[in-house]
Amino acid sequence: MAIVQATIIPVGTGDTSVSEYVAAIQDVLSSAPEPVKHQMTPMSTIIEGELDDVLAVIRRMHEVPFQKGVRRVSTSITIDDRRDKPSTMEQKMRSVEDKRQMDRHR
Repeated sequence: MAIVQATIIPVGTGDTSVSEYVAAIQDVLSSAPEPVKHQMTPMSTIIEGELDDVLAVIRRMHEVPFQKGVRRVSTSITIDDRRDKPSTMEQKMRSVEDKRQMDRHR
């Protein structure tokens, strides 16, 4: 299971706001037929699933600004692909919180 962070930035829109593009990209993600989980953050989107599925969804997300008339798109992807044991967004967050709790009780 991979956990992937994707940031898609339309370039040269003539406006400093990109929320119109983010909303359309999130619509593509929310309607994805692939079995992926996702979480939007203020700076990027985190997607969890089988790597091939996640990359297929990101490919479609990358196309959204082009479909809206943008002529240049910059997409950054960070992949955490752990294969020694299952890893999920929730498990990673829980692990950090457990360690914080342990530190508080020392």
